[in-house]
Amino acid sequence: MIRVEGISKEYKQFARSTGVIGSMRNLFSREHTLLKAVNEISFSIEKGEAVGYLGPNGAGKSTMIKMLTGILVPTSGMVTVNNLVPHKHRKEIAKKVGIVFGQRSQLWWDLPVQDSFDLHKRIYNIHDTDYRTNMNIFLELLNLKEFITQPVRQLSLGQRMRAEIGLALLHNPDILFLDEPTIGLDVIAKDNIRSFIKQMNREHKVSVLLTTHDLKDIEEICPRMLIVNKGELIFDGTVDQLKSNLSPGKLITIEFESNPGNEVELANADLIADHGIRKTFKIDKGLDSAIDFVKRVSKRYPIKDFSLEDSDIEDIIRMYYRSLDNDNNIGIANQEKMSVI
Repeated sequence: MIRVEGISKEYKQFARSTGVIGSMRNLFSREHTLLKAVNEISFSIEKGEAVGYLGPNGAGKSTMIKMLTGILVPTSGMVTVNNLVPHKHRKEIAKKVGIVFGQRSQLWWDLPVQDSFDLHKRIYNIHDTDYRTNMNIFLELLNLKEFITQPVRQLSLGQRMRAEIGLALLHNPDILFLDEPTIGLDVIAKDNIRSFIKQMNREHKVSVLLTTHDLKDIEEICPRMLIVNKGELIFDGTVDQLKSNLSPGKLITIEFESNPGNEVELANADLIADHGIRKTFKIDKGLDSAIDFVKRVSKRYPIKDFSLEDSDIEDIIRMYYRSLDNDNNIGIANQEKMSVI
Protein backbone atom coordinates (compact mmCIF):
# COMPACT_ATOMS: atom_id res chain seq x y z
CA MET A 1 0.00 0.00 0.00
CA ILE A 2 2.59 2.59 1.17
CA ARG A 3 6.35 1.97 0.93
CA VAL A 4 8.87 4.53 2.15
CA GLU A 5 12.57 3.68 1.80
CA GLY A 6 15.29 6.01 3.05
CA ILE A 7 13.33 9.11 2.11
CA SER A 8 14.78 12.57 2.81
CA LYS A 9 13.66 16.12 2.10
CA GLU A 10 16.08 19.04 2.29
CA TYR A 11 15.43 22.77 2.10
CA LYS A 12 17.89 25.57 1.49
CA GLN A 13 17.84 28.14 4.27
CA PHE A 14 19.40 31.36 3.02
CA ALA A 15 21.37 33.61 5.35
CA ARG A 16 20.60 37.31 4.94
CA SER A 17 23.27 39.89 5.63
CA THR A 18 22.15 43.19 7.14
CA GLY A 19 23.12 46.77 6.30
CA VAL A 20 23.81 48.41 2.95
CA ILE A 21 26.94 46.36 2.21
CA GLY A 22 25.17 43.18 3.31
CA SER A 23 22.22 43.93 1.02
CA MET A 24 24.59 44.39 -1.92
CA ARG A 25 26.31 41.10 -1.08
CA ASN A 26 22.91 39.34 -1.02
CA LEU A 27 22.38 40.35 -4.66
CA PHE A 28 25.48 38.55 -5.91
CA SER A 29 26.32 35.87 -3.37
CA ARG A 30 23.83 34.21 -1.03
CA GLU A 31 25.08 31.83 1.61
CA HIS A 32 22.79 29.05 2.71
CA THR A 33 22.58 26.03 4.94
CA LEU A 34 20.70 22.80 4.27
CA LEU A 35 17.78 22.03 6.57
CA LYS A 36 16.66 18.39 6.65
CA ALA A 37 12.91 18.32 7.30
CA VAL A 38 12.88 14.52 6.76
CA ASN A 39 16.03 12.47 7.23
CA GLU A 40 16.27 8.94 5.75
CA ILE A 41 12.97 7.60 7.06
CA SER A 42 11.74 4.12 6.11
CA PHE A 43 8.42 2.42 6.91
CA SER A 44 5.53 0.61 5.25
CA ILE A 45 1.78 0.64 5.77
CA GLU A 46 -0.40 -2.25 4.64
CA LYS A 47 -4.00 -2.20 3.43
CA GLY A 48 -6.47 -1.60 6.25
CA GLU A 49 -3.86 -0.37 8.77
CA ALA A 50 -4.49 2.71 10.89
CA VAL A 51 -1.21 4.41 11.80
CA GLY A 52 -0.59 7.50 13.89
CA TYR A 53 2.27 9.81 12.83
CA LEU A 54 3.45 11.77 15.86
CA GLY A 55 6.06 14.38 16.56
CA PRO A 56 6.54 17.92 17.90
CA ASN A 57 6.10 20.99 15.72
CA GLY A 58 8.78 21.08 13.03
CA ALA A 59 9.37 17.31 13.15
CA GLY A 60 8.52 16.88 9.46
CA LYS A 61 4.99 15.40 9.72
CA SER A 62 3.30 17.63 7.15
CA THR A 63 6.32 17.37 4.86
CA MET A 64 5.96 13.58 4.86
CA ILE A 65 2.26 13.73 4.00
CA LYS A 66 2.97 16.16 1.16
CA MET A 67 5.55 13.75 -0.28
CA LEU A 68 3.15 10.80 0.06
CA THR A 69 0.48 12.72 -1.84
CA GLY A 70 2.82 14.01 -4.56
CA ILE A 71 2.76 17.68 -3.55
CA LEU A 72 6.50 17.63 -2.75
CA VAL A 73 9.32 15.76 -4.46
CA PRO A 74 11.75 13.91 -2.13
CA THR A 75 15.39 14.98 -2.20
CA SER A 76 16.44 11.32 -2.00
CA GLY A 77 14.99 7.90 -1.32
CA MET A 78 11.96 6.15 -2.76
CA VAL A 79 8.25 6.37 -1.93
CA THR A 80 5.40 4.47 -3.56
CA VAL A 81 1.67 4.58 -2.90
CA ASN A 82 -0.31 1.75 -4.50
CA ASN A 83 2.87 0.93 -6.46
CA LEU A 84 2.93 4.45 -7.95
CA VAL A 85 5.48 7.21 -7.34
CA PRO A 86 3.28 10.05 -6.02
CA HIS A 87 4.98 13.08 -7.61
CA LYS A 88 5.15 11.33 -11.00
CA HIS A 89 1.53 10.13 -10.98
CA ARG A 90 -0.38 12.85 -9.14
CA LYS A 91 -3.67 12.36 -11.02
CA GLU A 92 -3.70 8.60 -10.48
CA ILE A 93 -2.76 9.01 -6.81
CA ALA A 94 -5.50 11.62 -6.29
CA LYS A 95 -8.10 9.03 -7.29
CA LYS A 96 -6.84 6.58 -4.66
CA VAL A 97 -6.38 8.85 -1.64
CA GLY A 98 -8.48 11.17 0.48
CA ILE A 99 -6.91 14.08 2.34
CA VAL A 100 -8.18 16.18 5.25
CA PHE A 101 -6.15 19.11 6.55
CA GLY A 102 -7.58 20.43 9.81
CA GLN A 103 -6.71 24.03 8.99
CA ARG A 104 -7.54 23.98 5.26
CA SER A 105 -10.87 23.37 3.59
CA GLN A 106 -11.88 21.60 0.38
CA LEU A 107 -15.44 22.87 0.72
CA TRP A 108 -16.71 25.89 -1.23
CA TRP A 109 -17.07 28.61 1.38
CA ASP A 110 -20.18 30.43 0.11
CA LEU A 111 -22.03 27.42 -1.35
CA PRO A 112 -24.24 24.89 0.44
CA VAL A 113 -22.44 21.74 1.58
CA GLN A 114 -24.47 19.68 -0.90
CA ASP A 115 -22.99 21.66 -3.82
CA SER A 116 -19.44 20.78 -2.76
CA PHE A 117 -20.36 17.09 -2.73
CA ASP A 118 -22.03 17.36 -6.15
CA LEU A 119 -18.97 19.08 -7.59
CA HIS A 120 -16.69 16.44 -6.06
CA LYS A 121 -18.83 13.75 -7.72
CA ARG A 122 -18.21 15.30 -11.14
CA ILE A 123 -14.50 15.92 -10.58
CA TYR A 124 -13.91 12.27 -9.64
CA ASN A 125 -16.49 10.91 -12.08
CA ILE A 126 -18.23 8.96 -9.32
CA HIS A 127 -20.97 6.58 -10.45
CA ASP A 128 -24.49 7.56 -9.40
CA THR A 129 -24.97 4.35 -7.42
CA ASP A 130 -21.72 4.79 -5.46
CA TYR A 131 -22.55 8.44 -4.87
CA ARG A 132 -25.99 7.69 -3.43
CA THR A 133 -24.63 4.84 -1.29
CA ASN A 134 -21.86 6.95 0.21
CA MET A 135 -24.09 9.98 0.74
CA ASN A 136 -26.58 7.83 2.65
CA ILE A 137 -23.74 6.57 4.87
CA PHE A 138 -22.46 10.09 5.54
CA LEU A 139 -25.92 11.54 6.13
CA GLU A 140 -26.52 8.91 8.82
CA LEU A 141 -23.13 8.32 10.45
CA LEU A 142 -21.81 11.88 10.20
CA ASN A 143 -25.28 13.39 10.64
CA LEU A 144 -24.79 15.66 7.64
CA LYS A 145 -28.54 15.94 7.04
CA GLU A 146 -28.85 18.62 9.74
CA PHE A 147 -26.72 21.09 7.75
CA ILE A 148 -26.30 19.67 4.22
CA THR A 149 -28.24 22.63 2.68
CA GLN A 150 -26.43 25.34 4.67
CA PRO A 151 -23.57 27.42 3.24
CA VAL A 152 -20.19 26.27 4.53
CA ARG A 153 -19.49 29.68 6.08
CA GLN A 154 -22.43 29.17 8.46
CA LEU A 155 -21.19 25.85 9.86
CA SER A 156 -19.54 25.31 13.20
CA LEU A 157 -16.02 23.91 13.19
CA GLY A 158 -17.28 20.46 14.20
CA GLN A 159 -19.87 20.43 11.41
CA ARG A 160 -17.30 21.55 8.84
CA MET A 161 -14.85 18.82 9.84
CA ARG A 162 -17.55 16.16 9.52
CA ALA A 163 -18.30 17.43 6.02
CA GLU A 164 -14.57 17.54 5.17
CA ILE A 165 -14.08 13.89 6.16
CA GLY A 166 -17.19 12.80 4.24
CA LEU A 167 -15.97 14.69 1.17
CA ALA A 168 -12.53 13.06 1.39
CA LEU A 169 -14.15 9.58 1.43
CA LEU A 170 -16.78 10.24 -1.23
CA HIS A 171 -14.76 8.68 -4.09
CA ASN A 172 -13.96 5.48 -2.11
CA PRO A 173 -10.22 6.07 -1.62
CA ASP A 174 -7.92 3.27 -0.50
CA ILE A 175 -5.97 5.59 1.83
CA LEU A 176 -7.11 8.46 4.05
CA PHE A 177 -4.54 11.06 5.11
CA LEU A 178 -5.64 13.07 8.14
CA ASP A 179 -3.64 16.09 9.30
CA GLU A 180 -4.96 17.38 12.65
CA PRO A 181 -8.61 16.47 11.92
CA THR A 182 -9.86 17.19 15.47
CA ILE A 183 -7.99 20.43 16.12
CA GLY A 184 -10.14 22.91 18.02
CA LEU A 185 -13.14 20.58 18.36
CA ASP A 186 -15.14 19.95 21.51
CA VAL A 187 -15.24 16.53 23.20
CA ILE A 188 -18.48 15.35 21.57
CA ALA A 189 -17.38 16.38 18.07
CA LYS A 190 -14.06 14.57 18.55
CA ASP A 191 -15.80 11.39 19.69
CA ASN A 192 -18.13 11.44 16.67
CA ILE A 193 -15.27 11.86 14.21
CA ARG A 194 -13.12 9.20 15.89
CA SER A 195 -15.98 6.70 15.85
CA PHE A 196 -16.66 7.33 12.16
CA ILE A 197 -12.99 6.97 11.15
CA LYS A 198 -12.69 3.72 13.13
CA GLN A 199 -15.80 2.34 11.47
CA MET A 200 -14.60 3.20 7.95
CA ASN A 201 -11.22 1.65 8.70
CA ARG A 202 -12.75 -1.50 10.16
CA GLU A 203 -15.62 -2.10 7.73
CA HIS A 204 -14.26 -0.68 4.47
CA LYS A 205 -10.56 -1.44 5.04
CA VAL A 206 -9.56 2.17 4.37
CA SER A 207 -5.92 2.64 5.39
CA VAL A 208 -5.44 5.66 7.67
CA LEU A 209 -2.37 7.81 8.29
CA LEU A 210 -3.15 10.29 11.04
CA THR A 211 -1.03 13.17 12.29
CA THR A 212 -2.25 14.87 15.44
CA HIS A 213 -1.19 16.52 18.68
CA ASP A 214 -4.23 15.03 20.44
CA LEU A 215 -2.94 11.68 21.63
CA LYS A 216 -6.47 10.53 22.42
CA ASP A 217 -6.93 10.35 18.62
CA ILE A 218 -4.06 7.87 18.45
CA GLU A 219 -5.34 5.73 21.32
CA GLU A 220 -8.85 5.60 19.88
CA ILE A 221 -8.04 5.12 16.17
CA CYS A 222 -4.50 3.82 15.62
CA PRO A 223 -3.12 0.55 17.05
CA ARG A 224 0.28 1.44 15.58
CA MET A 225 2.21 4.70 15.70
CA LEU A 226 5.32 6.24 14.20
CA ILE A 227 7.12 8.91 16.21
CA VAL A 228 9.45 11.38 14.51
CA ASN A 229 11.69 14.04 15.97
CA LYS A 230 13.79 16.55 14.04
CA GLY A 231 13.13 14.70 10.81
CA GLU A 232 14.14 11.23 12.04
CA LEU A 233 12.05 8.17 12.88
CA ILE A 234 12.59 7.31 16.53
CA PHE A 235 9.82 4.78 17.21
CA ASP A 236 7.69 2.38 15.17
CA GLY A 237 5.40 0.13 17.16
CA THR A 238 2.11 -0.20 19.00
CA VAL A 239 0.76 2.06 21.71
CA ASP A 240 0.92 -0.87 24.14
CA GLN A 241 4.59 -1.48 23.31
CA LEU A 242 5.43 2.15 23.99
CA LYS A 243 3.54 2.03 27.27
CA SER A 244 5.21 -1.18 28.40
CA ASN A 245 8.67 0.17 27.58
CA LEU A 246 8.33 3.65 29.03
CA SER A 247 5.38 3.65 31.38
CA PRO A 248 6.39 5.14 34.73
CA GLY A 249 4.04 2.75 36.48
CA LYS A 250 0.41 1.81 37.03
CA LEU A 251 -2.13 3.35 39.36
CA ILE A 252 -4.24 1.00 41.48
CA THR A 253 -7.15 2.29 43.52
CA ILE A 254 -8.22 -0.08 46.29
CA GLU A 255 -11.41 0.14 48.33
CA PHE A 256 -10.94 -1.61 51.68
CA GLU A 257 -13.65 -3.17 53.82
CA SER A 258 -12.59 -0.83 56.60
CA ASN A 259 -10.11 2.00 56.83
CA PRO A 260 -6.66 0.54 57.56
CA GLY A 261 -5.48 4.03 58.52
CA ASN A 262 -1.80 4.76 57.97
CA GLU A 263 -0.80 1.15 58.46
CA VAL A 264 -0.61 0.33 54.74
CA GLU A 265 3.05 0.05 53.86
CA LEU A 266 3.99 -2.08 50.87
CA ALA A 267 7.27 -2.62 49.08
CA ASN A 268 7.55 -1.26 45.51
CA ALA A 269 4.42 0.86 45.95
CA ASP A 270 3.79 4.51 46.80
CA LEU A 271 0.62 5.79 48.41
CA ILE A 272 -0.33 8.85 46.31
CA ALA A 273 -3.96 9.43 47.41
CA ASP A 274 -5.66 8.60 50.71
CA HIS A 275 -9.45 8.91 51.07
CA GLY A 276 -10.03 6.70 54.08
CA ILE A 277 -11.19 3.31 52.90
CA ARG A 278 -10.26 4.24 49.29
CA LYS A 279 -6.53 4.57 48.61
CA THR A 280 -4.55 4.93 45.38
CA PHE A 281 -1.10 3.40 44.93
CA LYS A 282 1.50 3.83 42.23
CA ILE A 283 3.35 0.59 41.54
CA ASP A 284 6.57 -0.01 39.64
CA LYS A 285 6.17 -1.41 36.13
CA GLY A 286 8.67 -4.12 37.05
CA LEU A 287 6.18 -5.99 39.23
CA ASP A 288 5.03 -9.30 37.81
CA SER A 289 1.45 -8.09 37.50
CA ALA A 290 -1.04 -5.77 39.10
CA ILE A 291 -3.11 -8.77 40.13
CA ASP A 292 -0.19 -10.12 42.16
CA PHE A 293 0.05 -6.76 43.88
CA VAL A 294 -3.65 -6.82 44.81
CA LYS A 295 -3.33 -10.40 46.08
CA ARG A 296 -0.49 -9.40 48.39
CA VAL A 297 -2.55 -6.50 49.73
CA SER A 298 -5.64 -8.69 50.24
CA LYS A 299 -3.66 -11.12 52.39
CA ARG A 300 -3.06 -8.34 54.89
CA TYR A 301 -6.19 -6.18 54.56
CA PRO A 302 -9.76 -7.14 53.54
CA ILE A 303 -10.54 -5.63 50.11
CA LYS A 304 -13.98 -4.70 48.79
CA ASP A 305 -13.02 -3.56 45.26
CA PHE A 306 -10.12 -2.26 43.17
CA SER A 307 -9.47 -0.59 39.80
CA LEU A 308 -6.39 -0.38 37.59
CA GLU A 309 -5.33 2.59 35.47
CA ASP A 310 -2.43 2.91 33.03
CA SER A 311 -0.23 5.97 32.96
CA ASP A 312 -1.46 8.68 30.61
CA ILE A 313 -0.16 8.36 27.03
CA GLU A 314 0.74 12.07 26.96
CA ASP A 315 2.98 11.64 29.99
CA ILE A 316 4.68 8.67 28.31
CA ILE A 317 5.35 10.56 25.07
CA ARG A 318 6.64 13.51 27.06
CA MET A 319 9.02 11.20 28.95
CA TYR A 320 10.27 9.80 25.65
CA TYR A 321 11.12 13.23 24.24
CA ARG A 322 12.85 14.20 27.47
CA SER A 323 14.89 11.01 27.45
CA LEU A 324 16.06 11.81 23.92
CA ASP A 325 17.03 15.34 24.95
CA ASN A 326 18.93 14.04 27.97
CA ASP A 327 20.84 11.55 25.85
CA ASN A 328 21.44 14.18 23.15
CA ASN A 329 20.50 11.55 20.62
CA ILE A 330 17.71 12.10 18.12
CA GLY A 331 18.30 9.06 15.94
CA ILE A 332 16.79 5.67 16.62
CA ALA A 333 18.26 5.67 20.06
CA ASN A 334 18.56 3.04 22.72
CA GLN A 335 17.50 0.29 20.30
CA GLU A 336 17.95 -2.54 22.79
CA LYS A 337 15.62 -0.76 25.17
CA MET A 338 13.10 0.92 22.89
CA SER A 339 13.07 0.00 19.26
CA VAL A 340 10.56 -2.37 17.83
CA ILE A 341 11.20 -1.24 14.28
